[in-house]
Amino acid sequence: MIQLSKGFFISLEGGEGAGKSTQNKRIIDWLAGQGLEVVETREPGGTIVSEQIRQVLLDTRNAGLGATAELLLMFAARSQLVQEVILPALADGKVIVCDRFTDASYAYQGGGRQLGAETVEVVEKLVLKGLRPDLTLLFDIPVEQGMKRVAGRGEADRFEVESLRFFERVRDAYLERATADPQRFRVIDASLDEDQVWQQVRHILQEKLGL
Repeated sequence: MIQLSKGFFISLEGGEGAGKSTQNKRIIDWLAGQGLEVVETREPGGTIVSEQIRQVLLDTRNAGLGATAELLLMFAARSQLVQEVILPALADGKVIVCDRFTDASYAYQGGGRQLGAETVEVVEKLVLKGLRPDLTLLFDIPVEQGMKRVAGRGEADRFEVESLRFFERVRDAYLERATADPQRFRVIDASLDEDQVWQQVRHILQEKLGL
């Protein structure tokens, strides 16, 4: 098992139907196959408390949840995940692979809910004190194509029932983040088939981790 001198933090981002979950498994398996110790987690979730908050956030019965309350719940779950899982793993030289992180709040609450990036930034500074991923893989797909993929999954959660315009704002916010921080972000064409997407991902991982 390879022990890195310091941990490496990878986040996966993207709109609905971008294929993050499929690629997440391939990333985990590939990194482990390179001899790295990998910790897999997700947002919102990843701890007992955070998973309970996730249930509140995704439950369609909570349609009346306000945008600011949603943002604060996201960061409450995130704070718990950082303290319990992410910081200890990084201190131990492990690779963290997290399905969504703070950029999701900029996209979904800042963009989709139209709270604005400035509002999200205030809470981010309070909670995370500068912690950001070393690498963010943004799986980008046209909104209508992504939603067609989601349609075959079964019952939709509280986010998946939102309008196409909501998800257009989410996508725009993600791409704006990626443009503003090209050192951290890598944008992946997620409209392609699974193997073509994976080829993009593997090349980026090899480049960033020197494998």
